[in-house]
Amino acid sequence: MHISLRSLRYVVVTADLGSLTAASKQLGISQPAISGAITEMERELGTQIFVRHHARGVSLTAAGSRFVHEARLLLKHSDDFEKSVSTMGKSVAGEITVGCFGTLATRYMPALLAAFSQRHPSVTIKLEEGNQQEIIDGLLSGRMEIAIAYAYALPPEITGETLVELPPYLLIAAGHPLAQHRRISLKQVQDEPFILLDLPHSRDYFLNLFRIAEIDPLIVYRSKSYELIRGLVGHNRGYTIHNALPGTSVTYDGSRVTARPIVEKLPSVRVTSLRLERNHPMRPAVKAFADFLPKAFAPDGLF
Repeated sequence: MHISLRSLRYVVVTADLGSLTAASKQLGISQPAISGAITEMERELGTQIFVRHHARGVSLTAAGSRFVHEARLLLKHSDDFEKSVSTMGKSVAGEITVGCFGTLATRYMPALLAAFSQRHPSVTIKLEEGNQQEIIDGLLSGRMEIAIAYAYALPPEITGETLVELPPYLLIAAGHPLAQHRRISLKQVQDEPFILLDLPHSRDYFLNLFRIAEIDPLIVYRSKSYELIRGLVGHNRGYTIHNALPGTSVTYDGSRVTARPIVEKLPSVRVTSLRLERNHPMRPAVKAFADFLPKAFAPDGLF
């Protein structure tokens, strides 16, 4: 069996775009050439990679999904090899795709990327932000090789290393009457409007905090944007709960918020370095980033 790297790239790009026409445009290769290469590969493998939908592109079969995952890894290893040869004797090189939960990206990624690039200037990082489910899906598909997210709702195929534990904080307007308190009980705000970060799995975590405290929150706003939520809190439209506190109390529009520890004993969240269990051994560039993360989050690290 002979399968070229070029043909593998055709398959991966077609899978990512879901269309032979789109793959043809991106690769600068004729559609018949791509279609022919894929058909020949399916013949060599003895299995179907794509299901062709008339006028609706293509979708992966179950076997095709596994094949594309392995093909993606092989192509990344090939790219790493070329870069390593060109920088032989100098440093770790390559490109890695890193996923990060949206609010964690805002809080931690600027410092992480800056510090890592100083240590490994020949490694290029492609950053993808998403909610918890999007991060999980990105890892399972092989599109992401490592991610920083939370340690909940993880399937058995994904393994993780805890980087830091973050307790929940109550976020209120700086001028709120309770802002003078060092700690605040959820019972003190149970009659006030609550603003929910409405993302998959995140909403479950926050609502569970109220169940533990035996309180029914008065949800007045739901948003997928934490900065919008902070702005609403800053204008005294309600309170919220957050774990990864920003380094500033100023919101986008200039209003101010304040964070206070919660009196009730509530579960923290674990910020975790995630990767697919079967991606072992890790590519050198991925391993360099994975080894860097625990040091960055250590007490004497970046944060």
